[in-house]
Amino acid sequence: MRDDGEPTIYIAPQEMRSVLHRDRVRVRIVRYDRKGRPEGRVLDILERRKTPIIGRLLHEGGQWIVAPEDRRYGQDILIPKNATASAAVGQVVSVELTEPPSLHSQPVGRVAEVLGEIDDPGMEIEIAVRKYEVPHRFSPETLAQAAALPERIRAADRRQRIDLTDVPLVTIDGEDARDFDDAVYCEPFKRGRGKTLFEGWRLVVAIADVSHYVKPGEPIDEDAYERATSVYFPRRVIPMLPEKLSNGLCSLNPDEDRLAMVCDMLVGTDGALDAYQFFPAVIRSHARLTYTEVAAVLANTRGPEAERRRDLVPHLLNLHEVYRALLKQRAMRGAVDFDTVETQIVCDENGRIERIVPRLRTEAHRLIEEAMLAANVCAADFIQGAEHPSLYRVHEGPTPEKRLALQSYLKALGLGLHLSDEPTPAEMQAISQAVQGRVDAQQIHTMLLRSMQQAIYTASNAGHFGLAYDAYTHFTSPIRRYPDLLVHRVIKALLGERRYHLSLSDRTRVPEVRKGGRMPQRATKPLSQEMMAWEAAGAHCSANERRADEASRDVEAWLKCRYMREHLGEEFSGTVSAVTSFGLFVTLDALYVDGLVHITELGGEYYRFDEVRQELRGERSGVRYTVGARVRVQVSRVDLDGRRIDFRMVREGEGERLLAQGRPERAKPGSAVEELAAVRDADRAVKAAARDRKAASAKGSRKPGARKTAPRARTRR
Repeated sequence: MRDDGEPTIYIAPQEMRSVLHRDRVRVRIVRYDRKGRPEGRVLDILERRKTPIIGRLLHEGGQWIVAPEDRRYGQDILIPKNATASAAVGQVVSVELTEPPSLHSQPVGRVAEVLGEIDDPGMEIEIAVRKYEVPHRFSPETLAQAAALPERIRAADRRQRIDLTDVPLVTIDGEDARDFDDAVYCEPFKRGRGKTLFEGWRLVVAIADVSHYVKPGEPIDEDAYERATSVYFPRRVIPMLPEKLSNGLCSLNPDEDRLAMVCDMLVGTDGALDAYQFFPAVIRSHARLTYTEVAAVLANTRGPEAERRRDLVPHLLNLHEVYRALLKQRAMRGAVDFDTVETQIVCDENGRIERIVPRLRTEAHRLIEEAMLAANVCAADFIQGAEHPSLYRVHEGPTPEKRLALQSYLKALGLGLHLSDEPTPAEMQAISQAVQGRVDAQQIHTMLLRSMQQAIYTASNAGHFGLAYDAYTHFTSPIRRYPDLLVHRVIKALLGERRYHLSLSDRTRVPEVRKGGRMPQRATKPLSQEMMAWEAAGAHCSANERRADEASRDVEAWLKCRYMREHLGEEFSGTVSAVTSFGLFVTLDALYVDGLVHITELGGEYYRFDEVRQELRGERSGVRYTVGARVRVQVSRVDLDGRRIDFRMVREGEGERLLAQGRPERAKPGSAVEELAAVRDADRAVKAAARDRKAASAKGSRKPGARKTAPRARTRR
């Protein structure tokens, strides 16, 4: 991967013998392939990463070796017999290299840490945090500083803060949430008379004031910046802040006085933000509510849940009303809102998957989401209006290449839907709504999502395409996201008529961008020293956000592979979620698990990949497999080390072929589908008849009591 962001350079296997994944190298381009892609030769190794490599210790051919968990390393590591650190065969270990690889020898290392057996509960998380270099231990200085923090807020902490402890703010989170960083309250609001009358709601969003406790340059801040985000795994969280802060002083626990930064907004009946103000406050959460509980109250204000929270029901109804108003504004902006299914892994006591269930988004989820979006927009507007450097959450529209691909795809489907050369969120949303009810609606939604770029943190504001905002930032989760903490510091500085000067830590650096190349240089003119620091902070936070996502996905993939080993040989119905030149990715209906149907499992004919239509088409039969197609598969193989599940297609008669094409109606006489089914039925009939004749011949040639003789050699016909 090139530093200048130009196309990546292919390195042949023989060139890879002397280098390892993530080494920094100098490369010379020696040739280009038929598609114009460069191929290179390694000239020099500039830097070798000195991070531990995780793998399993094996004893093969009289030698100790470690097979890296991350297959991108490509080479086993030799371990001298006196450097195994008493680890047993098959155990998961952490290895430090003592000799790098060369063209003629493998890398050599020593076991630095024994993690345990591969089947130990939580081992998949221990592997992931080391594999992706997720910081998971706080420094001794950070732990000492956290231990010295008070147990509750002190009188000095209340100075120059507005007392909102009498306002019935509540937190609304999931059942399994442990830290609560946002609380909300809403009431009807009127102002003025006649033509100047304003009618709407006062929406108060209170966010934990982490910046009061975490000061720039202190050990807690150093560790928080290095992590940049909390990492969430099934049954375990690696927090950005020590537990005393994340679950204690900064968590808006019910009936506890807490310090907060408040965004106080006036929202009109049309959902437009009329005014807002930020101020530090002392608050007291009046209840810890869950999404399920609030959704039940909104659905039935006379039900048992509403009866238990009788005093809070009017405030929850006000929140619902302001949410409906904000939805009007969302529709007017044309923000993109696709229906996607999120899943939740439910584990047993040993950390193994018990079941995978869809995570339902209720009115309560959407209510909190809209309230947080409103506060984030106010924060971005406040900072932008003051012309102060900060981090924005930027999400750009499709690149020219992705836009052309999407236009070609929509044209190939013959939908008649227009997508301009400068697509807007409203156009995307209009297409999404226009295809509702179609058989291939999910396929089209998937293609719309894939056409968009990934959101990043950057100091150069370019708006948020998906949400249709001119300026957007993250303000509402400073317990688990470092960019939010930086935004809080900037807002506090502006309220005090000061300027916040960002200083980056010397012991942290911007991690590599594993996918998608380097962070784009967004500015068109040279950046000042201050702006360069903010851009570096944005790149660091963006890369660590992706690192956390990769580690979480790796753990989920490991758990799913372990889960599917218990279902080998079983058949399931599923939906094609992606089509590639080498096969189909299928998501199982009942289990919400993805696997690959390799192209060799689709039948004895040649399948051509149509990149525009995103489909595989059989050249002889004309059978098509597209995203969204319904299929039936059998679990054929599970590779735990490779995090891979393989399926094979089953029941490939006429009904299944029609199902694969999304055509539930019967095949027309003479169609390619009917022809293929007839050919296969005839072939099966011939084979069955041959088996019957062979069996009858064998039965007739053997008389009762005759001795069985050795079979005669077969002649080739």
